Amino acid sequence: MNEETIRAAGCVLWRHSPVDGELEICLVHRPKYDDWSHPKGKLKSEEDPLAGALREVAEETGYAAVPGARLPTVHYEAGGRPKQVRYWAAEATGGSFVPNREVDRILWLPPAAARRRLTQPRDRDLVDAFLNALNLT
Repeated sequence: MNEETIRAAGCVLWRHSPVDGELEICLVHRPKYDDWSHPKGKLKSEEDPLAGALREVAEETGYAAVPGARLPTVHYEAGGRPKQVRYWAAEATGGSFVPNREVDRILWLPPAAARRRLTQPRDRDLVDAFLNALNLT
C-alpha cells in the first residue's frame, strides 16, 4: 500500500431485532452519494483500523458496538485514488440514531433485505462474508 492509498475502516453492524429476535444488519444512507452502505470512513493519521471502524460506527449510527470476526478487506478506486477499507462484524450494544451531516437515515434489515438494499456489489459481498463468519449460511 502506498502513501496515496486512502485508508478506511468500517463494520457490518448487527443486532437481534427487538421485535422478534431475528438477526438484523444496519445500513446507512449517505445523502452526498444517495446510496446505502455499511458504516465506514477514513482513518485518521496513525489510527488503528479497528478503533477507526468503531469510531465511524458511533459517528454515523449513534450505536456503540462490540467487534467480532474480521471480514474481508475491500479495495476499489475513489476519486482516482486506490482505497482500502478494512471491515469487522460488530454487534450493536446500545445507542440511538440521530441524523447528521454524513448520514440522514439508517435501516435495520434482515440479511437478505439488507443485501438487496445495498448500492454497491462489494457491500453485498460483505453480507455474505458476515453470515459465513457467524456460521449462518
